[in-house]
Amino acid sequence: MVPMDRLAQIARRFEFIEAKLSAGAPPAEIAALSREYSELKPVVAQIDAYRQSLDDLAEAEAMLVDPEMRALAEDEIPALKARIPEMEQALRIALLPKDAADARPAILEIRPGTGGEEAALFAGDLLRMYQKYAESQGWQFQIIDLTESDLGGIRELTALIQGEGVFAKLKYESGVHRVQRVPETEAGGRIHTSAATVAVLPEAEEVEIDIPAADIRIDTMRASGAGGQHVNTTDSAVRITHLPTGIIVTSSEKSQHQNRAIAMQVLRARLYELEREKADSARAADRKAQVGSGDRSERIRTYNFPQGRMTDHRINLTLYALAQIMQGDLSETIAALTAYDQAAKLAEMEA
Repeated sequence: MVPMDRLAQIARRFEFIEAKLSAGAPPAEIAALSREYSELKPVVAQIDAYRQSLDDLAEAEAMLVDPEMRALAEDEIPALKARIPEMEQALRIALLPKDAADARPAILEIRPGTGGEEAALFAGDLLRMYQKYAESQGWQFQIIDLTESDLGGIRELTALIQGEGVFAKLKYESGVHRVQRVPETEAGGRIHTSAATVAVLPEAEEVEIDIPAADIRIDTMRASGAGGQHVNTTDSAVRITHLPTGIIVTSSEKSQHQNRAIAMQVLRARLYELEREKADSARAADRKAQVGSGDRSERIRTYNFPQGRMTDHRINLTLYALAQIMQGDLSETIAALTAYDQAAKLAEMEA
């Protein structure tokens, strides 16, 4: 049973925010209140529907004593009793503590792992997969920094993805992605195993992560394109080194001023993620079932081309739809990971 006092508290908070926004909230509060209002609105709609179903069940059970209405009540009661547990489960999920970063844009980083040139080519395949998924979601996908290999693969990729709920959907993608296939570079037709590392970081606001000027070193260099070609004649590319952590970020757009801003944006995201990882480790030291931990060293997924299958090892999910997945059809995979994570959090809360 969902605690009714908790539901009433949420409904009152929603009504308070709605009234404050209608009355004209102070400009400094509008953004935060609007965001909270948007988050609570679907929850309150679920609460209203749940309450209505409970009322309908009580009315139907009261009708059982009326001979004229008994048959109608007996028809309605089974459907209501079946629907209410489903609504309770949906409410429990809606009431789970929200990840504050879920609604944020995300920084995507892809790097080849073991496998040489084949790993770089696979990293390029992952980039195209995420680009197509972002397109299907109506998100904006901006490549910030890209270094290509001689055969058109990827040595390093940093991109900014903006849109609704980007981090909430992509946060489960962090980790080692493994591929099994016959490489383009293999003349003997043998299947090779290669890997690429994906990291998804929530974008951080400047006010959240303060980076003192003394903590960074900024270097400029000439930007270069694929395979070292298309060398820019001006020193526009920017590399920022965060001295306390040793984190290095680069940006290679045409404008040096823009590159500084982008590189700082990526650096804030990495530092913000470090803080989140510390908090998660302290909070979930004994929780082994979490799938959204973002551990970059964990092998999370295998893409087996000869068998046309993708396996996510964290939740034992296997889909024989590899061609569609590589074309950006990640919806089923992400939905399964989200459901698994929600179930684990519910079990933890109710233990």
